[in-house]
Amino acid sequence: MNPDIARVLGDPLALQALRFALDLAGMTLLVFAMYYRRYRDKELATAAALFNIFNFAVLTILSSVNFSVAAGFGLFAILALFTLRSEPLGKTEMTYFFGSVAIAVISSVQGTTIPFVAVTVLFLLLGAYVVDHPKMLQSVAGAKVCLDKIPPNLLSDPAALCADLSERLGVEVMSYQVLQLDYITEMVRLNVYYRKRHRSADTALRAGQPGHAQRESRHARAA
Repeated sequence: MNPDIARVLGDPLALQALRFALDLAGMTLLVFAMYYRRYRDKELATAAALFNIFNFAVLTILSSVNFSVAAGFGLFAILALFTLRSEPLGKTEMTYFFGSVAIAVISSVQGTTIPFVAVTVLFLLLGAYVVDHPKMLQSVAGAKVCLDKIPPNLLSDPAALCADLSERLGVEVMSYQVLQLDYITEMVRLNVYYRKRHRSADTALRAGQPGHAQRESRHARAA
């Protein structure tokens, strides 16, 4: 081995700086290159990044003293669950937040070699990139919709209501969940899960409408 590399790996301070560099690189790729680029949530990205740095510092100190592994993982669980209670996080946001904490734990725990830490963080990032890639699973969004009239097919024929909601909203409604059903005010609140239509599908849908066909016919006669 190169004497300079051996000297760096033998220096505890340089070794800790290398661990911190791996932690920062992994956290940056996960939080900013993947999460923020896809979801544009600045507040959560900033919170996850700072939480990663603070967690790395705390676990580094705890790993340097006589501290049991069970107590360390207990602290890790407490820190992972310490979120902003005023605004609940979604499943995706919570997963990325947990990933940021996991990178800090992997990088800071003593007793592991630098190559092992680098490979583990690389596998974590690769898994997150593949699983949450837009081409892997088509994205489905959700929105709360309030109807001023209870549809007769609300519970009896969900497919027909999904088609009706798709026509009204201009999206492809995949499913819905009834949140509130009030026969006194004749109102119903739904949680609608939808997916944006492709441009070709919208064009084909408009082409099937009578008004669109008449306009096309007038344009053809004028030509």
